[in-house]
Amino acid sequence: MDQRERDQETLNMVSEALQAGRVTLALQPVVMADGDRRPAFYEGLIRLIDTNGRAVPAARFIDAVETHGLGREIDRTALRLGIAELQANPAMRLSVNLSPRSIGCPVWMEVLEQGLKQDPTLGERLILEITERSAMEIPTAVQAFMATLQLRGISFALDDFGAGQTSFRHLRDFAFDIVKIDGQFSREVSRDPDNQALIRALVDLSRHFEMFTVAEHVACAEDADSLADLGIDCLQGYHFGAPALSTLPARLPDLASA
Repeated sequence: MDQRERDQETLNMVSEALQAGRVTLALQPVVMADGDRRPAFYEGLIRLIDTNGRAVPAARFIDAVETHGLGREIDRTALRLGIAELQANPAMRLSVNLSPRSIGCPVWMEVLEQGLKQDPTLGERLILEITERSAMEIPTAVQAFMATLQLRGISFALDDFGAGQTSFRHLRDFAFDIVKIDGQFSREVSRDPDNQALIRALVDLSRHFEMFTVAEHVACAEDADSLADLGIDCLQGYHFGAPALSTLPARLPDLASA
């Protein structure tokens, strides 16, 4: 089977799962680096459920849908499920991922507007994550989109910071609320002086721009302690919990048509 056939097979799988409502979020805690390391918020990671009841992570299908209309449907569904989580758990803060294909998309915006209409305080608990690479693709559109929604109380996180070719001028202009530092800098940071120096520099840069810092892919207590000592605000990774499937039913009312 060549790549085109594999991609088509993946698209068919995604389309069938969406139509059948076999899609949910897996929630992973993002904990405070100091104190008792209580959850500050959760990241909602999209999962499809295959016909055998197994969860399929986004890494298995996201590339295939990136330039396809199903990609927007994935984003719209992730937002709809995220809003349902926030409605069901009034004390929760939650982040969901957003790709550039959905920025300003009318159907995606309709889901958001319906959620805010039902609960005006929901925006203050919603975080939208945009990858560094995505932000650099269409910086002007991303800046305008962020500025509009931040007025509604919604926060924005720059995901995978340090993984790409960041323009620091753009970083200044974007005004992200949260920066999630790529996991390559967290791995073995307790024993790696180079990663320690890089984390320290990224923390200083983030503080200069008044951005809250999260270290991704934290795998052990030693690295967690080192990251806290280096000034990281929050920690995320399997050391604190693997993504756990939401207990809400996968098939929910469609907010956009409610």
